[in-house]
Amino acid sequence: MTTEGTGYGADTLDSRIRSRFVEGVNGLTMHILEAGWGEDRPRLLMLHGFPEIAYSWRKVMPLLADAGFHVVAPDQRGYGRTTGWTANYDDSLMPYGMLNLTRDAVGLVNALGWDTVGGVIGHDFGSPVAAYCALIRPDIFRSVVTMSGPWQGPPALASGEARGSGAAGSASIADDLAALDRPRKHYQLYYCTRPADTDMTNAPQGVHDFLRAYYHHKSADWTQNLPHPLEAWSASELAKLPTYYVMDLDEDMPTTVAHEMPSADEISNCSWLTDDELAVYAGEYERNGFQGGLNWYRATRDPECLAQLQLFHGKTIDVPAAFIGGASDWGVYQSPGALDRMPQACTKLLGRHLVDGAGHWVQQEQPEAVADLLLNFLDEAATG
Repeated sequence: MTTEGTGYGADTLDSRIRSRFVEGVNGLTMHILEAGWGEDRPRLLMLHGFPEIAYSWRKVMPLLADAGFHVVAPDQRGYGRTTGWTANYDDSLMPYGMLNLTRDAVGLVNALGWDTVGGVIGHDFGSPVAAYCALIRPDIFRSVVTMSGPWQGPPALASGEARGSGAAGSASIADDLAALDRPRKHYQLYYCTRPADTDMTNAPQGVHDFLRAYYHHKSADWTQNLPHPLEAWSASELAKLPTYYVMDLDEDMPTTVAHEMPSADEISNCSWLTDDELAVYAGEYERNGFQGGLNWYRATRDPECLAQLQLFHGKTIDVPAAFIGGASDWGVYQSPGALDRMPQACTKLLGRHLVDGAGHWVQQEQPEAVADLLLNFLDEAATG
């Protein structure tokens, strides 16, 4: 069942995008943005990351709709206007496990009355959800694009094998980072701590300015973002990452990004994220807090959630696949070797693309270039 309703950002959304609610999605009432509806068109599902919402796809959706696609982007579990979830720190993490997040995507497709999806496209933490959709239900999801986070396959069965998806918070790397001459900590481990939500929800600079600094720090606008491959999963190599990934040990995230708060001129010149657009994000996080999204990180380290994913150890994605990242995005390299392992994890990998002039928020920073890459991929995937 679907219902019309007021979402967010109406004054900043393209007129070709509408907001509505879809009920009965794996226990959720899911808020979606939608473009290109009303015709029998090929379908695309776009999955956002952290700290984002469906609104993150606003610049790409009309371009894809104009090219003939029916595009849907939901607020995922724990985010935005979607309801039916709770995010208390002491609750079970199973609802936020990757398998249940994949079930959310399948449930949305079913609730929309769709039988197949031409492409599932995920950015940041949406990337592994998109990948598991294609891995587990290739009959539904006919192609997949991961963005900013290269897909390297499900987690290993044994700890001595290749690093799985949750090892960023492992005790050994945490101890090694803390022992550096400049003591550090991995951001994913910080995001798993109890204070993280309060730190960010009650950021001294306010949520709006916290997010402004966070988005700026990880974008191509921060000119010190000059990423390159790391040689190993070691403290000395990880310490080369900017502080938004490998933080100073005694700082929280609002303090970390405050050091790089953009100037008034930089903010006014930021055409890809105006203050009115940023206010949409800030309003949602001021209302919800951050714990819903943070639980995704915690679930990657939860033994029960991890055990579910180990069931798929060694399984490959066999539908057409591609990767898109920003040329100024350290996220492409934060897991050493992941980008190079994609051809082993995806048997029909049609391309790995780095977009000039974009950092981590590639679909917002360079939407036209991203739309062109997606359309070329979808055409090749459909005809290949």
